[in-house]
Amino acid sequence: MLKAYFGCGTIRPDRSDKTLKYEVRSLDDLIERVIRHFEENPFLSGKRRDFEKFARICRTMHVGQHLIKDGFNQIVDLAFEMNPSGIRKYSKKEIKI
Repeated sequence: MLKAYFGCGTIRPDRSDKTLKYEVRSLDDLIERVIRHFEENPFLSGKRRDFEKFARICRTMHVGQHLIKDGFNQIVDLAFEMNPSGIRKYSKKEIKI
């Protein structure tokens, strides 16, 4: 239903928890469809702050700022502010350039 509603993305199996995941990888689709939807229909929970950071990361990448050092490092900082209790494979220091 999500794929039909947004008109983009794919459904894939996640073998780690035996669920299906909805993914949108196109920045244009993320910004124009998914992010726009959630800006018009905001989250009512703490997820709202993470969403705002995610939207900012997508827009930063959309204008190519991830291709320059300062833009890339800004994205890393924002990503590390999201879901701070999550398990990370690499430290911020290992990722930043």
